[in-house]
Amino acid sequence: MPDPVWQTLAKMPYAFGGPAGSGVIRSTPDDFQVDEDLGFEPDGEGEHVLLHLRKRQTNTIWLAAQIARLAAVPKRDVSYAGLKDRHAVTSQWFSVRLAGQPEPDWRELVSAQIELLRAERHRRKLRPGALRGNRFRLLIRELNADSGVLEQRLQQIRQTGMPNYFGEQRFGHGYGNLEQAGALFERRPGRIDRKLRGLLISAARSQLFNTVLVARISQGSWGEPISGDYMNLAGTRSGFAIEQVDGEIQRRCLEMDIHPTGPLWGRGRPPVTGAALALEQVALEPYDSFRNGLEHVGLEQERRPLRIVISDLCWSFTDGQNLLLEFSLPAGSYATVLLRELITVDDTGLK
Repeated sequence: MPDPVWQTLAKMPYAFGGPAGSGVIRSTPDDFQVDEDLGFEPDGEGEHVLLHLRKRQTNTIWLAAQIARLAAVPKRDVSYAGLKDRHAVTSQWFSVRLAGQPEPDWRELVSAQIELLRAERHRRKLRPGALRGNRFRLLIRELNADSGVLEQRLQQIRQTGMPNYFGEQRFGHGYGNLEQAGALFERRPGRIDRKLRGLLISAARSQLFNTVLVARISQGSWGEPISGDYMNLAGTRSGFAIEQVDGEIQRRCLEMDIHPTGPLWGRGRPPVTGAALALEQVALEPYDSFRNGLEHVGLEQERRPLRIVISDLCWSFTDGQNLLLEFSLPAGSYATVLLRELITVDDTGLK
């Protein structure tokens, strides 16, 4: 059984004082639009085909199965970088391994819900997380908030970034993935398939990260370096450890060139020392069973930035009651985390 002290995202602290009002999202699928940015172009040759599809109110896993059926290949030969919300309009990439098989007419996928944008050959399989990020266009209706307060909040987020919490989607309904992760780590009887096992491990890892981020927000240092931090180089997976915070480190952090990080737990020594290590040890002390479990499944220690920069964040108020947001996020970050810093959301599309 997981430790009975999990804090849900809804109860975790805000960086900017809490919601400034309320609003409704996903009144229609068109109100929530997401476009994947692969960050690279297809090779033009190879045994895989990269399909770029725009889907409306369509489940990613269901669509992958339709692609496999059309191509007459096993479902395992169809892959994608990440799941996309069914209650939205999203453009998404899929890869299909044909390996000598004839290429079907991909136009047979087209329907009122599916649009074929591109089909290009590629040498490699598209793997989970293998994209630069996502571009969002969100319309919030029935806005009940002071537009001046929201304008100030949006300016703050554009200038200072926002906390890089993992969103609630990561944890399953009612945070049930964490309970199942506890059963997995305690080796309780029950068969768990490989895909579900990966989801449970990711949920446990994500909750530990969020717990450390809570401590940094409470301390006021989620966007600032502290002694012993491990700093991420913006836009990369690289970083470096610092012993003390000097003027140069402060300047680079203020300019969004580097970001403080939190743990993605696994085997090995954390790369932090001093005040950063002490804070993480205190925050994670109650979760010894989850840390041990993550180490025993073979994961290595990694780091994730504590904040996200949203330099292209744009907004406009329309019809006096609506707010249109446009922005990009790196892979693995959540639009719902941005929304929670702005308003209390009525997510009509999920009812």
